[in-house]
Amino acid sequence: GFGQAVIGPPGSGKTTYCGAVQRLLATELGRPVAVINLDPANDSLPYSCAVDISELVTLSDVMDTLKLGPNGSLIYCMEYLEANVDWLHAKLKALSGHYLLFDCPGQVELYSHHGAVRNVL
Repeated sequence: GFGQAVIGPPGSGKTTYCGAVQRLLATELGRPVAVINLDPANDSLPYSCAVDISELVTLSDVMDTLKLGPNGSLIYCMEYLEANVDWLHAKLKALSGHYLLFDCPGQVELYSHHGAVRNVL
């Protein structure tokens, strides 16, 4: 399939962009589109989400359970998703034919020093 992995620094508008592209493709062009939220810290989504990592793991649960800070918890969440990538594959299989928008977390260390997000995508 086709799609976009939307990355950028925290607060740069990734989630807003995904919502706008979803509306454009679905409403204006009538194209099947699905947004996949891969940011376990994003708990207020302004778009209709086809797949949400928070169904698998949330940043707040990891912080509470493992007593990690936000960055360590985010890395743990991405490693957990990587270890459970079959969960994501099963969800994506149901979206065959959709244009996929992956709303990714904004922490730069997930892309510069760690391979979990890259391995998942």
